[in-house]
Amino acid sequence: MLAQQALFYHYGTLRMIEVGIVGGTGYTGVELLRLLARHPHVRVRAITSRKEAGMPVSEMFPSLRGQVGLAFTDPADAQLEQCQLVFFATPNGIAMEQARALVAAGVRVIDLAADFRIRDVAEWERWYKLQHACPELVAEAVYGLPEVYREQIRTARVLANPGCYPTAVQLGFLPLVEAGVVDVGQLIADAKSGVSGAGRKAEVASLFAETSDNFKAYGVPGHRHLPEISQGLTAAAGRPVGLTFVPHLTPMVRGIHATLYARLTDSTIDLQKLFESRYAGEPFVDVLPANSHPDTRSVRASNVCRIAVHRPQGGNMVVVLSVIDNLVRGAAGQAVHNMNLMFGLPETTGLEGLPVLP
Repeated sequence: MLAQQALFYHYGTLRMIEVGIVGGTGYTGVELLRLLARHPHVRVRAITSRKEAGMPVSEMFPSLRGQVGLAFTDPADAQLEQCQLVFFATPNGIAMEQARALVAAGVRVIDLAADFRIRDVAEWERWYKLQHACPELVAEAVYGLPEVYREQIRTARVLANPGCYPTAVQLGFLPLVEAGVVDVGQLIADAKSGVSGAGRKAEVASLFAETSDNFKAYGVPGHRHLPEISQGLTAAAGRPVGLTFVPHLTPMVRGIHATLYARLTDSTIDLQKLFESRYAGEPFVDVLPANSHPDTRSVRASNVCRIAVHRPQGGNMVVVLSVIDNLVRGAAGQAVHNMNLMFGLPETTGLEGLPVLP
């Protein structure tokens, strides 16, 4: 810990982490800016956008007025190699084109997209329909789920920030899968997301008139987050898992609610104790009392995942309820959590904000 603290304190002087953000114009980008603007150990040097270069950030996002004084910078002028850390809040396929040069310059990278999440490059290419630009960094990248890979995250040069659905689903299933008390061949994840999960872009499917007063499933034949979730649960189980994952779009802005089903193979297990023990001391996982039903409002704008575990009618099915804010715990907040670990800061730094209600 003393060595880590030395990263920030030199002869009594506080040193800041010099940060760059690639792609700060989407919902994930503005959420990242919101969190970093109040982080006591971060200085944002550059926020890039080709289209919006020269525009003050606060002009696009008035919520940041008085907090972020930067203007968007063309990537060619951003001098990202002078940063200590660069966040990619970009669509899939962008970070992999730039990460190699940044890492070679000694810059650490956190990608909030999917470029480095899936270890099998051929599998990634099959799902994302792109040829990977730097497969050697995929082999090195650390998956940024702190509750599992905390120690590896501390020394990571390239960090793959987990997806929103994968975060909620994995955290809900992990205690059961790790303990070997369920049939991992028949796991079911029924998950719902707010519209912001689709990104900040003009598409008919995201229009208010299309999403309001409506509810639908999508991606049933196969969703890009499926291999990511399966990869994490397979690692936890030590053998391949069988997972059915069905996402849904709900008429709300933020939030993910994952209802997870598994069949018990050990009927003697105390499920409440299992979950409480697994997440004891975890700052951003809250295991609720027995018979609870978490709602997405209870985590809005926070980095907390709230979980409740049920065994309906005392039968052999386990039902886990897992809720997160998709833009915070499912994206920007988890990225800041990972940054804190990478630079030896207390894990909760900059993430102490309470959920917003109503």
